[in-house]
Amino acid sequence: YEGFGVDGVGVIVEALTDNRNRTAGGVRSIFTKSGGNLGETGAVSFGFSRVGAIEFKAEVATEEEMFEAALEAGADEVETDSDVHVIYVDGESLHEVAKMLEDKFGEPNSANLIWKPQNYIELDDEKGEKIFKMLEALEDQDDVQNVYANFEVSDELLEKLDS
Repeated sequence: YEGFGVDGVGVIVEALTDNRNRTAGGVRSIFTKSGGNLGETGAVSFGFSRVGAIEFKAEVATEEEMFEAALEAGADEVETDSDVHVIYVDGESLHEVAKMLEDKFGEPNSANLIWKPQNYIELDDEKGEKIFKMLEALEDQDDVQNVYANFEVSDELLEKLDS
C-alpha cells in the first residue's frame, strides 16, 4: 500500500494477508485518522529505490574497514553511526554481497530488501510526533510486515520519543 501522511510524507506499507479487504480497510482507516490518505499504486514508490540493506554492529569493524570491504564486495553506499554500519547494494546482488561481508565480519544483524527514500521531508516536532503515531499504528496491524517513510525529524524529538 502507498499513501501520504502529514506534509506529503510518502509512506509504503508492506503487508502479507489472507484477507485483502480487511487489511486495506485497516490501513486506509489509519491513514485517514492520521490526516493522510491512501494513494494509487506507484504514487509514492517512484520516490523510493528498492535496494538491499545489510546491517552490522559497529564493533565488527572501523568505518574505514567496513567501507573498503563493502566497496570491494560491490556495495553502492555505506552509512556508519555509533551503533551500526548499513551497507546498501543493488537488490539483485544482496545475497552475494552479504555472503562476502559475512565471510569477513561474521553474520550480519540483517540483510533485507528495503524501500530507501531518494529524498526526505523535514518535519517540525509536532508533525513528527503525528507521523510517528501513524507509523506505530500501521506497524501494530497484524498483517503489516514493514513500513517505510521519507521524513526527517530533530534529534531532540527522537530522544523524547525514545524515553
